[in-house]
Amino acid sequence: MAKICGDGKRERTRAFTELVSHCLFQDRFGRPGKGNDKGKVEGLVKYARANFMTPIPTAASFEELNTMLVERCRARQGDRAGRHASTIGERLVADLDVLRALPTVPLEPCEKRAARVSSTALVRYRCNDYSVPTAYGFQDVLVKGFVAEVVILCGGTAIARHPRCYGEGVFVADPLHYLALIETKPNALDQAAALQGWDLPEVFQHLRHLLEARMGGASQRFRRCAASVEWLAEGIGGSVSSSKCCG
Repeated sequence: MAKICGDGKRERTRAFTELVSHCLFQDRFGRPGKGNDKGKVEGLVKYARANFMTPIPTAASFEELNTMLVERCRARQGDRAGRHASTIGERLVADLDVLRALPTVPLEPCEKRAARVSSTALVRYRCNDYSVPTAYGFQDVLVKGFVAEVVILCGGTAIARHPRCYGEGVFVADPLHYLALIETKPNALDQAAALQGWDLPEVFQHLRHLLEARMGGASQRFRRCAASVEWLAEGIGGSVSSSKCCG
């Protein structure tokens, strides 16, 4: 809630208003500090924490954690809660028969912010800078901040995706976004900040040495390297290995 008004009403946040509008339900809120207003909810939270989150589960991603929790919830559907004669799963089926169907298009659980691409092809979101392709410099964009991902859109099209960073002042870059620009400045290949720490397969280092030895010209050499890197990004990196085998 954005604000608790004196007459007992609530001022919703924009995100919650979007949820109500999307799913078409009527909200009802408990009183501040009165857990007994929603005792069933409090009891289920306590049960879930004790049975699903203790000990603290370990997962590689939120997707893996959610899958783990779903499996534990489904395993409980064969149990009987309280004095009910039916199992939890049987009662769930009965509830689903009278519930309204969910919207066909799910609501995106994200924060939306308008932004503008800087001269260095960066977009600032929550104190961090995220890269976009250099062709979008100075364009107005929409940033969608999910729990684990940041998606940047221009004209309704997603132009960049990055893992979300929760630090401050962090430069989050995709080196592929800068290849077109660096192609015009090939001598910056070893100095460009966006390419620092880029862990490419060893085969590309071998390819670079071959191009340097055979071509010499930095501009032409980089164009070949850039094309090979783009092939790798599209899942065609095997052609580079084939080139290596052929010498």
